[in-house]
Amino acid sequence: MHSKDIGPNPNRLIDEKSPYLLQHAYNPVDWHPWGNQAFAKAKELNKPIFLSIGYSTCHWCHVMEHESFESPEVAKVLNEHFISIKVDREVRPDVDQVYMTFVQATTGSGGWPMSVWLTPDLKPFFGGTYFPPDDRYGRPGFKSLLLKIHDLWQQDQNKILAQSEQIIQRLTESADLLEQGKLNSEIFNQAFKTYASSFDAEEGGFGHAPKFPRPSSLSFLMRFAYFKGFEDKQGKEALQISLKTLDKMADGGMYDHIGGGFHRYSVDQFWHVPHYEKMLYDQAQLVLAYLEAYQITQERKYVEVVQNILKYVTRDMTHESGGFYSAEDADSLPNHDADYKTEGAFYVWEQSELEQLLHPQATKLFFEHFGIARNGNSPSGSDPHGELVGKNTLIRKTKLKDSKEIRQINKAIEILFNHRESRPHPHLDDKIITAWNGLMISAYAQASQILKNINYLEVAKNAAQFIKSNLYDNESHNLFRSYRQGPSKAMGFTADYAFLIQGLLDLYSASTDESYLKWAITLQETQDTLFWDSKDLGYFSCSDRDNSILIRMKDDYDGAEPSPSSVSVSNLMRLYEITGDLNFQTKAEQTAQTFIPAIQQAPTGAPQMLASIYRLLEPTTQVFLSRGADQGHATQLQQTIFNSYSPNLTLLHSTTDKHTIAKSYQALMTSCSTEEPKAYVCRNFTCNLPTSDASTLKSYLQKNTK
Repeated sequence: MHSKDIGPNPNRLIDEKSPYLLQHAYNPVDWHPWGNQAFAKAKELNKPIFLSIGYSTCHWCHVMEHESFESPEVAKVLNEHFISIKVDREVRPDVDQVYMTFVQATTGSGGWPMSVWLTPDLKPFFGGTYFPPDDRYGRPGFKSLLLKIHDLWQQDQNKILAQSEQIIQRLTESADLLEQGKLNSEIFNQAFKTYASSFDAEEGGFGHAPKFPRPSSLSFLMRFAYFKGFEDKQGKEALQISLKTLDKMADGGMYDHIGGGFHRYSVDQFWHVPHYEKMLYDQAQLVLAYLEAYQITQERKYVEVVQNILKYVTRDMTHESGGFYSAEDADSLPNHDADYKTEGAFYVWEQSELEQLLHPQATKLFFEHFGIARNGNSPSGSDPHGELVGKNTLIRKTKLKDSKEIRQINKAIEILFNHRESRPHPHLDDKIITAWNGLMISAYAQASQILKNINYLEVAKNAAQFIKSNLYDNESHNLFRSYRQGPSKAMGFTADYAFLIQGLLDLYSASTDESYLKWAITLQETQDTLFWDSKDLGYFSCSDRDNSILIRMKDDYDGAEPSPSSVSVSNLMRLYEITGDLNFQTKAEQTAQTFIPAIQQAPTGAPQMLASIYRLLEPTTQVFLSRGADQGHATQLQQTIFNSYSPNLTLLHSTTDKHTIAKSYQALMTSCSTEEPKAYVCRNFTCNLPTSDASTLKSYLQKNTK
């Protein structure tokens, strides 16, 4: 829905690396990237700043570009009266967070594209999200809004400046309101009751349309079920809520039945018609959710979902040197001769097209299984722009009866996949974000253990090496935020450190390579130096290195991505359990306590934090694995550890430098046999007698982890 060549000459964005900024490089708008040059120009000319924030696979960002930013008339107004700045929210989440907080506080909602007007000293005074070109949908037209804001700036600039000062003061005070709360198990019960009351018992998920996957909610509910007990009434209900939701998502159109992977969310309550964008962070978190479902139930259907997600990411989302790309767009050209993109074009099917591609004997089964209809199968209200008329989004309607039907469906999927590959592909956002790569490393590393697949481990290792080679400064131990034709100018944020540390801890567990553990410890120390709030405790989202960020904020919400604080609590506790360093435990407790008031106010607002708090309040188990000389036997013991669901378990390897791990494990090292592999199951650094028998180890784990 955007064109590459709107203006005759590129604007300043042509020198940027962000795919989102480059998409706007030929707009007639005189765009500036976020930086001192734009700020100085606004001050020199005394013009307000128009700040537009989005990302390259954002559907409504494309719409607003096509309608307004490609318009010479709109560009004329922007260029005459404003300094226009474009920001990629995925590269600069710190900028996005400040102004999104303003937009949400002043309008009651937020989203992208985000449109904000700032004073020359970067203080916001008006904002919103998408604005149509003309007055419609109850929104002012963008051009008329620009002219009105220009008039106000000319007529009453002092009032605007005073209001902007007051706004920043209120936002600063709001950011400082976080107080420490008391940790107790009642917060788990409150969150469960809130989830249970909004659960859609028929279709899974929570509330009505649109429905988002939000894997952190399912992660919390599975932990709640585990610690309550799977036979407990509430525990059983929490587990069923999670499994029902995972099943419905995997059957629905949000899941790509042809190529694997999940789309961003469902526009309807049935998980049928998705917003067809695919994000890396969704794939990573959903892999972990389906792996946990498999550990609990041992049902192979969850394995198949995981395998297909990872197959998709390996095939379509992986750089040749190992890093993972960010996203694929929802929009694409319907055919190679088309000049206008539509949403979902790559993924949907006409019935007549399927009849031509599939064997006649297979069509009846395929149509019944995936709900194919002659006039299209979109539920009422799910296609407001008429882009899916006569089209079908595959949604699993029936269960296959036998192996013959399974073979027929798999053959049909293979045929359709090969045909679909000849279609124009959606735009690939090929920047590599450190934080999201950390999440994906966790997914591959854990899948390698739980599914016993060494290839997944190699993919995780390659991604970690890519980050170390391209996005890490060995001298300062600092991370960069992203990579595209070289590292970004933006340094890493708290999320980049926290998510990568989690991935490295999972890699250490899966691979036995202590270098990942040591790197995780180094990164944690850097995270503490750059982001720790020594006054009010907890982690800021960004460092204090950039003076253009008016407010250093903290994340207290687990949304599409988990908050870095939520992940950090778990990381810190895992590091404490490995090293015995009480400083890690103290920071974990302080970070969690800082966010308790927000959780008490909105129990389902931070499910990943709740999942992490279980490591603070419930018994934890450490397994020290002495690998011995028989690596096959050692691998068997390691696989036994991850055959069942034990969310508060940490695995340590005897191959680790003894100076890195807790003293109690150092003592075990000296007593370990060098020949026969043994596993020690420990609690609070006190260990049971070792065992070399897998079934005995399994019984120890069942006894010690519940």
